[in-house]
Amino acid sequence: MAPEFFIGDTCAAPPADIRLVVTDMDGTLLDDDKRVPAGLWDALARLRERGVLFSPASGRQYATLEREFAEVADGMVFIAENGTYVVRDGEELSSDPMDRAVAAGVVRAVRGLAAGGVDVGAVVCGKRSAYVERSDEPFLAEVRRYYLRHEIVEDVTAVDDDVIKVALFDFGSAERTTAPALAPFADTHQVVVSGEHWVDVMNRTANKGAALRRLQRDLGITPAQTMVFGDYLNDLEMLDAADWSFAMANAHPEVIRRARHLAPSNNDNGVLRTLARVLDLPLADGGTDAALAPPAAVARLTRDLPTVWTARPARTC
Repeated sequence: MAPEFFIGDTCAAPPADIRLVVTDMDGTLLDDDKRVPAGLWDALARLRERGVLFSPASGRQYATLEREFAEVADGMVFIAENGTYVVRDGEELSSDPMDRAVAAGVVRAVRGLAAGGVDVGAVVCGKRSAYVERSDEPFLAEVRRYYLRHEIVEDVTAVDDDVIKVALFDFGSAERTTAPALAPFADTHQVVVSGEHWVDVMNRTANKGAALRRLQRDLGITPAQTMVFGDYLNDLEMLDAADWSFAMANAHPEVIRRARHLAPSNNDNGVLRTLARVLDLPLADGGTDAALAPPAAVARLTRDLPTVWTARPARTC
């Protein structure tokens, strides 16, 4: 059955019992220009008043996430580096370091790709900093977006830090070029396409979903009390850990198939608009919500979804 796109709600109902909201950053909370949505800080204050924990979950470095949420970071849980490093108030809650020999093998493979003409570079991600060998400005500009703390070193395989993942930036298509070249590592580790140009290699046990499930256990929060937003393949396991799982309208097709619900796109303030509807939060502009119907192209893309797009379950009054 084709999904319904539930827009109106004329009958009163209590808001959902949400205790934890987890959202990806790029392509989800942030728009395509990497801007936070209007009304975010007001929404976070209202969530805090209600005792709802908000947690960014990203491939970004912890230091980068902490800077972006500096004004509201107290008590916030940061699921950083695609779940390999989880921190609250400066204290590590969990981590999943890689074997250094494996990390070195990934770096050698990337060096081989580069020698063969692929425009790619490695970022070795440690707990204290990120480390790169490439020093050209186009590559460093991409690194700075996600890694506030980074160092240029002669040999990234020799750094003195706990390595939690190796990220690769491909100026072409990461899904078509870099990821297939790293297939031999998929026998023992995860090779995850985390964006159009990024691939992450991590322990098989490390992902956003594993980090979220551990956080749920530690806090006594159930999947039914958890809302998750994501747009790309590195969000799949995280979506599985929440009953209120939302793919953004701009999400990768596999993410849309996997999620229970569909939210408006990142460029349409989809996260905040959905929170406003589910939790009866007023929007910062004083309204209650704008029209939430996805564009026709999204409706065509999702016509085979078994779930109903709704920010509050449709019902008969």
